[in-house]
Amino acid sequence: MSTLRAGTGPIPVPVLFAHLVDDTRLLTPRALAPPMAQVAREYLSARDGEYGGMIGQLVCPVSRLPELVTELARLTPIAPVDISLVVDTGLGAVPKALSLVLSRENLLTPCTVEAAAPNDVDHVWLERVAEFVPEDVLAVVEPRRPLNGDTGQWLDAVRRVADHGCSPKLRCGGTRASDVPSVDQVTAFLVAADTAPAGFTASLGLRHAVRQHDEATGGVEHGLLNMLVAVARAR
Repeated sequence: MSTLRAGTGPIPVPVLFAHLVDDTRLLTPRALAPPMAQVAREYLSARDGEYGGMIGQLVCPVSRLPELVTELARLTPIAPVDISLVVDTGLGAVPKALSLVLSRENLLTPCTVEAAAPNDVDHVWLERVAEFVPEDVLAVVEPRRPLNGDTGQWLDAVRRVADHGCSPKLRCGGTRASDVPSVDQVTAFLVAADTAPAGFTASLGLRHAVRQHDEATGGVEHGLLNMLVAVARAR
């Protein structure tokens, strides 16, 4: 989620909620995801609509970037799309993907490059990220949280990501109840990520305003307001 700029849609949006909602539908498994044409069309409609100030980035796996470029070229948007690239084909694919985005500046503006990392991620791996991602593009790194056992190594990795100038990511949901971090784990993550210059990123599972029971997994889902309150209390 993003709160970096004030809303610019027809209806004024408070800074707290500006560009808060990213479109992550392309991260759905391809067999279940809506067609690219539908995602691109509906994203542009929402961004350019009445509440466009709340719409954030269009999140796209690197493997689907050429398909997105083709569709946007057909739709001819009135302004470039803020895009978040999710690395699903290895870090080595990042330079080529960014080159494609930068060559289509009338269609796309690169804002974020996001990559998953092992929970023992080291400075060598993070330096490789810095080598591939330009300074004006935010690098988001998600150290994998262990589903059980000691989380100390994971929190150390979160601190390394933050100290390296990247934005640590907290995954808040998934297909299993264990994919949702506990309240204590969320709190520990916020403390560990506090030194990150660009803040942190939270994704998946934040589909509701307040914390509630998830009938599909039998667990709970954290709410967006709960996360905002947790951030305020952590500072």
